Amino acid sequence: MIPSVFIAVRSPTYWLALFVLVLCVALQYAGLAETWRFQRQSIAFGDWYLLLTGNFVHLGLGHLWMNMAGFAMIVVLVWQHFNLLEWALVIVFASLVVGLGLYFRDPQVDFYYGFSGTLHGVIIAGCLADIRHYPKSAGLLLVLVIGKLSWEQIAGPLPGSEETAGGAVIVNSHLYGAIGGAIMAAILLGIRTARSHDA
Repeated sequence: MIPSVFIAVRSPTYWLALFVLVLCVALQYAGLAETWRFQRQSIAFGDWYLLLTGNFVHLGLGHLWMNMAGFAMIVVLVWQHFNLLEWALVIVFASLVVGLGLYFRDPQVDFYYGFSGTLHGVIIAGCLADIRHYPKSAGLLLVLVIGKLSWEQIAGPLPGSEETAGGAVIVNSHLYGAIGGAIMAAILLGIRTARSHDA
């Protein structure tokens, strides 16, 4: 019998996770961070794609690998609860909410890099899906993430996070990503519930 871990890796859903990781790494090593980052002035002149792409480039290698390590942990914990299309929707929607939130609600932010905002959307979405199966562990993780977001809104970035990232941490990106992930997860889980009732 093939070990379950190999079956999981062969799933298209896990290939999406690998694609996201490879994309972020490739963009960084290709030197495209400056070109694809969130740039307020460029967005104002019509480069709206930067609202999305800014989430997939990073300040430096420390920032990149910190986010990719967090992403890998999320994949291990909750990735099985949505399919490929659903996770793609969560990632894209959370990323767009980050970009739009920064653009319209944080006019002081001229530039933004990083997957961390999207990462918060992904973990929130995963927790909301996981809570039906493992209410205690998923609920605890959800409380921890909400506690972290609350801390950031009151006291600013967690100690040491800016040193690890190699620059300023825009904590509102985490909040916007979490909101985007929660909204999309609620939509997807609501559709599932409606379909199960119709079946």
